[in-house]
Amino acid sequence: MTHPATIDVNRHPCFNAKVKGQYGRVHLPVAPKCNIKCNYCNRKYDCVNESRPGVTSSVLNPHQALEYMEKVLAKEPRITVAGIAGPGDPFANADETLTTMRLIRNRFPELILCLASNGMNLAPYAEEIAAIGVSHVTVTINAVDPTISAKIYSWVKDGKMVYRGLQGTELLLARQLESVRLLKKYGVTVKVNTIVIPGINDHHVEAVAAKMKELGVDLLNCMAMLPNADTVFEDLIEPSKETMVELRQKAEKYLPQMRHCTRCRADAVGLLDNDRTEEFRGCLSACATKPVNKAAVRPYVAVATMEGVLINQHLGEAWKLQIWEEKDGAFAMVEERDTPQAGGGEQRWQGLSRVLADCRAVLVHGIGETPAKILKKAGVEPMEMSGFIDRGLAAVYRGESISTYKARRRSCSEGACSGSGGGCG
Repeated sequence: MTHPATIDVNRHPCFNAKVKGQYGRVHLPVAPKCNIKCNYCNRKYDCVNESRPGVTSSVLNPHQALEYMEKVLAKEPRITVAGIAGPGDPFANADETLTTMRLIRNRFPELILCLASNGMNLAPYAEEIAAIGVSHVTVTINAVDPTISAKIYSWVKDGKMVYRGLQGTELLLARQLESVRLLKKYGVTVKVNTIVIPGINDHHVEAVAAKMKELGVDLLNCMAMLPNADTVFEDLIEPSKETMVELRQKAEKYLPQMRHCTRCRADAVGLLDNDRTEEFRGCLSACATKPVNKAAVRPYVAVATMEGVLINQHLGEAWKLQIWEEKDGAFAMVEERDTPQAGGGEQRWQGLSRVLADCRAVLVHGIGETPAKILKKAGVEPMEMSGFIDRGLAAVYRGESISTYKARRRSCSEGACSGSGGGCG
């Protein structure tokens, strides 16, 4: 697999204007839910005549997105960036987002991975983002003063709680700043989008730029607000080109400016100056409605083993899992993958389900009820057994019986694990 550090990140057309006519991007619409309500946003999934953020003609699941990516690259090999920008927020749909990124990274290791978020729920996943090899993240930050933000957002949702007014915008800003801080800590290139809204935050853009410079942001994109019907700001007038030029010049005292943004849809595909979204709409729709072939999208089996011969390790104690496949009638190990660190509770196992997104089963000597439930729900079948690895693989790939190799389920108190704090679940 190509290591992210070896990928030519200069081929990202949004972050490098010099290559916008050479290389393109595809947005994979796998994130329909959103966790904030912007007063300028009206998301309509099937409005084919609109070209603006938050709009897509179809929504994909992660495995459909992988198939769509394959079809796009076959027709447009100049695509160098796979991104997720909605139509909602990637981290209101964290499982779908990160599973998609992992699948794309494994299948197309040479691609640049990119995400665009409002930053509300990004921070808990910053380390995982970097570990996957997502090199570019855009965070939309419209103000660094909660009293201004309170005019821009109707509500903010944190889990099951909805916050309005200053309570909501203070929380949102804190989360956004922490997201940017963590992304830079983990070496991710960060662009900040600021939507310029006349009479609301246009006087505040320079303050945003100054704060983002403090945090080490790499690029600032001042975007003119597009008035949308049926929104709070539908009667506001779009900022003039002259206004935007002036604001960018002021902001440029602090950060480099992006001046070639095309305000892409959540399903945009093609070069920035040669968009092919309309041309690929039929392909996107076909992928969105096509049933997933489990054997095709999950070709691998994960194995918990101490030495690579026997299935002899409890999942909670496995810091690495071997990944196997059947190839030309024989079994071959593909690679080893790190498991998420212990101590994260359910989040650890949800993270593992994303690590194993292309695996149909995991062979273990023992597994707790919580991880078993989470993995099974994610499409990874937990199989408890002992014995040689090839016996377990034969059971998965060829349907051979493993009744004599099945491990009896035992609780941790019975010695199912050594009690090392691995987090058996």
